[in-house]
Amino acid sequence: MPYQLTAIYNQPEDAAAFDKHYDEVHAPLAAKIPGLQSFTISRPGPGPDGSAPAYHLVAVLTFESEEAFGAGMGSAEGQAAVDDLPNFAGAGVTILNGPSRAVV
Repeated sequence: MPYQLTAIYNQPEDAAAFDKHYDEVHAPLAAKIPGLQSFTISRPGPGPDGSAPAYHLVAVLTFESEEAFGAGMGSAEGQAAVDDLPNFAGAGVTILNGPSRAVV
């Protein structure tokens, strides 16, 4: 069963600096995690009423199984991605992980 890690990043003080670090440093680090099958990001837009989104970026990393997730995140590459978080995610990040299934 596929297994996913979802990272939900709070709004940073400096969105341009966050995006630069994420795109140029963090995403390339995360893309090297062994066993990673897919890696998508979304930068939420304004709500239907025009209000600012609660979060700045949502990343979803998918692995073949919980075992593959554990091995990948426990690897040197997985640890490098985790160790990079304090370098740009000072406003906070929520990490969720668990099994996933396609609905459509």
